[in-house]
Amino acid sequence: MTRVLHVLDHSLPLHSGYTFRTRAIMTAQAASGLDVRGITGLRHLADGPAAEVADGLLFHRTAGTASGPAGVREWREVARLSDAIMEVGRDWRPDVLHAHSPALCGLAAVRAGRALGIPVVYEIRAFWEDAAVGNGTGRAGSVKYRLTRALENRVVGEADSVFTICNGLRDDLVARGFDGGRIGISPNGVDMGLFGDPPPRDDGLGAELGIPADAPVIGFIGSFYDYEGLDDLISAMPRLIDRHPGARLLLVGGGPMGDALRAQAASSPASDTIVFTGRVPHAEVERYYSLIDVLAYPRKASRLTELVTPLKPLEAMAQGRIVAASDVGGHRELIANGLTGSLFTPDDPAACADALADLIDSQSGWPCQRARARAEVAANHDWALNVHRYQVVYHHLISQASGIGLSAVA
Repeated sequence: MTRVLHVLDHSLPLHSGYTFRTRAIMTAQAASGLDVRGITGLRHLADGPAAEVADGLLFHRTAGTASGPAGVREWREVARLSDAIMEVGRDWRPDVLHAHSPALCGLAAVRAGRALGIPVVYEIRAFWEDAAVGNGTGRAGSVKYRLTRALENRVVGEADSVFTICNGLRDDLVARGFDGGRIGISPNGVDMGLFGDPPPRDDGLGAELGIPADAPVIGFIGSFYDYEGLDDLISAMPRLIDRHPGARLLLVGGGPMGDALRAQAASSPASDTIVFTGRVPHAEVERYYSLIDVLAYPRKASRLTELVTPLKPLEAMAQGRIVAASDVGGHRELIANGLTGSLFTPDDPAACADALADLIDSQSGWPCQRARARAEVAANHDWALNVHRYQVVYHHLISQASGIGLSAVA
């Protein structure tokens, strides 16, 4: 049985898009017959034992801390994680190290892999320098930005194989001079077994939030970062209610832009149509989804949103939801305009409002659009199928490491 050790920034039991993708990958790999474990670096800040089982998956933790000035501290993080990988590697003897961005994880895996004689796969979910700009913790072109990019390039060059989650990231690496032949794509996906028919509307919750049962509801569930464009969605509401006076906007979640968005909504002429819930427990999220007719993803145009595909629209499509999103590269890889969802001009509240109003006007076409969207996800984004993209690469690398010809493992 092939053993794969996933090298991670953080993991379950913490909840984030990062940990949910990891869970999906590892769960699907285990179901396909692989023996999988994870190991996290020092940035996994949740309390827990040195080896922890979460959702049936085993995660090893890196002990200790790293201190010092910027640059030195990160170098020490890499060293501690590399040592921890080697400790687990000598005991468990994995066949492949599968590291996931950020590049600190990739560099630690490359170091450990060379020491142990184990091939390394490095998977990029986003360029973290661009993610830092998007969430307001970094600045494009800064020293830190350039160093992070340089480190990414180093890991991509030294790993035995590379995956990205979408064409945008892969194409960017190719433009940097890397061989596209050794860069695979493992797109964002969902466990289709988790998504059946959408749950019936939770009328009690709707009444609690003051949302009439017959109101068309536009919704967003997620983190309130600037790049998500929720300010444009709020700005779109006056124009939307000119055409659909009963419409409501339901914003579920929180984040750095939370206070600014609430202030903007309070001063809007459509303020009484906008509902904030704050963060809700993960187990309760489905109740809020049940109130929403159209999931809106108005991401702003930026390097991050052009290159990276989000997970949320796929989950919505898998649930049989109507989706409207800004026409940025990450959304265009997922949504076929007019077929599986609607795309509108980014950074343009009027275009957003018109697209949403047009969708509400065309409700007779929703059943077909839902069916097409769900079929698209099932065909191209189901982890039960997509996980096999990894296995082909694993077998190739293992055969190279052991000196066995590829025909012997075909």
